[in-house]
Amino acid sequence: MRQYLLKPFFLTIVFLYPFLKIFSYENDIWGKVYCDGKAVPGVVVTDGFSCVLTDDNGSYNLNLDKGARFVYLSVPSGFISNNQNSIPKFYHRIVNGVKNVYDFCLYRNPKNDLNHSFFVQADVQLTSKDDLNQYETFLRDLLPYMESTSFGQDVFGIDCGDMVGDSPFLFPEYIRTTSVLNMPIYRTIGNHDMTYGGRTFEYSYSTFEDYFGPIYYSFNKGKGHYIVLDNCFYVNRDYQYIGYIDEKTLSWIQKDLSFVSKGSLVFIIMHIPSSSTKILRYNSLLQDETSNASSLYQVLKDYNAHIITGHTHFNLNVCFNDSLMEHNTAAVCGTWWKSDICVDGTPSGYGVYRVIGDSLKWCYKCVGHLDDYQFKIYPVGSADEYPSDIIVNVWNWDEMWKVEWYENGELKGEMKRYIGYDPEAKRVCLDKKKVLYDWIVPAKTGHLFHITPTKGINNIEVRVTDRFGNIYTQFIETK
Repeated sequence: MRQYLLKPFFLTIVFLYPFLKIFSYENDIWGKVYCDGKAVPGVVVTDGFSCVLTDDNGSYNLNLDKGARFVYLSVPSGFISNNQNSIPKFYHRIVNGVKNVYDFCLYRNPKNDLNHSFFVQADVQLTSKDDLNQYETFLRDLLPYMESTSFGQDVFGIDCGDMVGDSPFLFPEYIRTTSVLNMPIYRTIGNHDMTYGGRTFEYSYSTFEDYFGPIYYSFNKGKGHYIVLDNCFYVNRDYQYIGYIDEKTLSWIQKDLSFVSKGSLVFIIMHIPSSSTKILRYNSLLQDETSNASSLYQVLKDYNAHIITGHTHFNLNVCFNDSLMEHNTAAVCGTWWKSDICVDGTPSGYGVYRVIGDSLKWCYKCVGHLDDYQFKIYPVGSADEYPSDIIVNVWNWDEMWKVEWYENGELKGEMKRYIGYDPEAKRVCLDKKKVLYDWIVPAKTGHLFHITPTKGINNIEVRVTDRFGNIYTQFIETK
């Protein structure tokens, strides 16, 4: 008798379950990911805390964390999201207590992204209309170069932050200007993109999120996995911040990478370098390096990882080990739009990366120059450190490059590397009428080389070979 009484009860529960779910699980959100009206399974969906995969029907369900502000995708290889004025729209802002269903529409990438190219810019730092005009000149160099060298591959951009100089009101102008590129640009927040004056770190990125979406996220191209994160931690003391990755972000990175095969090519995009101390070999402020970078390295240990950063206004590459390398990218604005070279002598420019399957090549493109302009020669008497020597600055150098010199066509050997100041950068930064700001100083760099020419020899050739076997040459005549 009892079983007959229970049967109608269970049937009622089964019938009402979909409706009860709506009212009982107010922290649950769900939806579908589709393309051309068809479900897309196996897509990672996240609220910035948890990560789930869409099922065979393209559906997902997330138990929303109370701190979540967005629900968004790690767009899979072979697909693209909508792109509005260079901003990839892979996310929805969560409307708490109002909406529980968030669907996503993806599009088939019209280009095979197994091979793809991307450019990296850093520290545009717009503060005025004049800066915007100069930035437009910069983009007129970048756009045709990327179009002519991408060979029909998928192309996108990465901005390593400091898009504006403590001027969030210029975000709309920055967006308008970059929209001429007609390609998605994935952005990370820089310290000068933060909103100051709030009571917490969380407030500091609120304006950025209003324009560009989540402060950390990932996407996929071909065999490459890209993670963009915020390591500018506002400490609420005037304009003070430190380089730091909070636990929420590190935990999310681990969950995100759990869907990525070990040994894969992984890119980490952030503003502040991971370790300036290791890169420059002298003590630095916590504003110039990520204080808990070792935790990030540990998360990346099973991958072929490349960290791409900005912030410093100089260019530098460093190999930490066989599977971890960092590329610190020079500033678009040069010396804060007062000079077209950076504080280490690197000309204003951008990084160019080409991914072919799971292999990677890169170079640095100087604005206004052909892409074979990879170093500068200074004549004898240019550097205070070595007044009798010829000086060479090889701005994209790393330990696998070779810098050699010839006299009258005869190989004399490799030039001697040293840490010092680029002669022109030192001159520019000390000219306060030119740079205006007292706090601008030249930066020591480790990509300088010197040799003492033989007396009576007036034909010197410098030959530089990069890690990929490309050879660049320049000549200088001695007096």
